Amino acid sequence: MKLDSAGLQVLTHEECMRLLPSRPIGRIVFTDRALPAVQPVNFCLDEQDIVIRTAAGSKLAAATRHAVVAFEADDFDTEARSGWSVTVVGYARVADDPAEIARLERLPLTPWARGRDHFIVITAVEATGRRIQQPT
Repeated sequence: MKLDSAGLQVLTHEECMRLLPSRPIGRIVFTDRALPAVQPVNFCLDEQDIVIRTAAGSKLAAATRHAVVAFEADDFDTEARSGWSVTVVGYARVADDPAEIARLERLPLTPWARGRDHFIVITAVEATGRRIQQPT
């Protein structure tokens, strides 16, 4: 097990991608008018791609067209003072091929808000993560 300088366990790319779908909500980080923006979203994995749904005319849809974005999900137990955090950096694109859209519609991804009929696919380039566990 590899530890960082703070004593946190460094997660492998594979561990990061395995942990991501265990949480229903993540946060996408994108650029909005030259400033960083963060938005919570529900998501699912399609193999190694992160898939989210948004409204076609939303800021998120416009800002993520062929953009580099970050995506983060985590899980913490405050009483046990343990948990993990995963950050993925990759390229976002709008799914516009009808066959791909039909396939994505079959994923277990139900938007929490109405009007979310636009798919954004994030292709992971890098996945990093850390886990903290208190000694037993």
